[in-house]
Amino acid sequence: MMERLKIWTDKNLKGDPYIWGIIVMLSFISILIVYSAVGSLAYTKMKGNTEYYLFKHTLLVLLSLGCMWAAHNINYKYYSKLSRYALWLSVPLLLYVYFFGQKLNGADRWIVIPIINQSFQPSDLAKLALISSLASMLAKRQADIENFKESFLPIVMWSGAICGLIALANFSTALILFGTCMLIMFIGRVPMKYLVMLMVVGVFSLTIGLALGSRLGTAINRVTAFVNQAPPDQAQQAFMAIAGGGTVGRGPGMSVQADFLPQAYSDFIYATFIEEYGMIGGIVILILYLALLFRGLKTVAQSERAFGGLLSAGLSFSLVIQAIINMGVAVGLGPITGQPLPLLSMGGTSLIFTGLSLGIILSVSRGDMDESSIYEGKNAIREQTA
Repeated sequence: MMERLKIWTDKNLKGDPYIWGIIVMLSFISILIVYSAVGSLAYTKMKGNTEYYLFKHTLLVLLSLGCMWAAHNINYKYYSKLSRYALWLSVPLLLYVYFFGQKLNGADRWIVIPIINQSFQPSDLAKLALISSLASMLAKRQADIENFKESFLPIVMWSGAICGLIALANFSTALILFGTCMLIMFIGRVPMKYLVMLMVVGVFSLTIGLALGSRLGTAINRVTAFVNQAPPDQAQQAFMAIAGGGTVGRGPGMSVQADFLPQAYSDFIYATFIEEYGMIGGIVILILYLALLFRGLKTVAQSERAFGGLLSAGLSFSLVIQAIINMGVAVGLGPITGQPLPLLSMGGTSLIFTGLSLGIILSVSRGDMDESSIYEGKNAIREQTA
């Protein structure tokens, strides 16, 4: 039985096996904790039918895993061209959501897809497209990286434009994306003078986006509350959940604060998890995300092509930075941002784009493993014929 399972996984789940293991563990944990945390939402919207959200979230998790599997089967080289089309598509979508976006949870970030009635955040598409495009542009210009007009100008224009447009409706996502862009530039050997220039352009774009957007007042209030140590009610409820969990937690499904904590199944799911599984469980989740970052960067080190390495690095940093910020907010280390916890929080299209990002990382690791196997096979043939 175990041998058949190994044969099946080797054939169908290619790429870094450790990344696959981390993804499967986090996905299973997500189904458990969302089912536990969704009680208050089910009571208000579905008359207590928690199974509805259990089945819906499980279906979305499986769909995310399916997208991940499909993305990892595509040679990562094709994402270079696809990302440019996605980048151009992101611009009108971000403008549309700014002028006509659907308001959910107090923020105008969503476009509701007709027929299926599913909300969609264009910032998820824009984030994936920009990271992939920057990796592609940097990889193609490694030999002439100091050429301002040909190498750096397109990068800074796209980074400033996309981050500024995202900041109109979702400042925290724009800030995380801009930080990720800076990291990609640094890894891509962009000269320091250009990095400083990019920082100036990024700060300008983010400031304009925040000033013209719909979240300026909210951002100021959240930062002011954090600085003055006057956490809002949802943060206080999160602290109570964490304190109630103690070292080992109350036990699976035994959360008390989930009925009072807003977004207990999304933005503050980490607090709900700690209440049920304790600080030990919280540390395990943190280790899993750090392990995901480590394996993603290991893929960078093993990649023989600049595009694959930069692509894997950018997507790994983006996912794990978002996770760390979410966990930091839950334990009181930062102002509330509204960022979900990747792979764990209940979501719709955000789960799909997380799956696509992880699938692309796996595609990079798969491509490098395949090339390594071919190289070793050629060497073995040479040794036999020598």
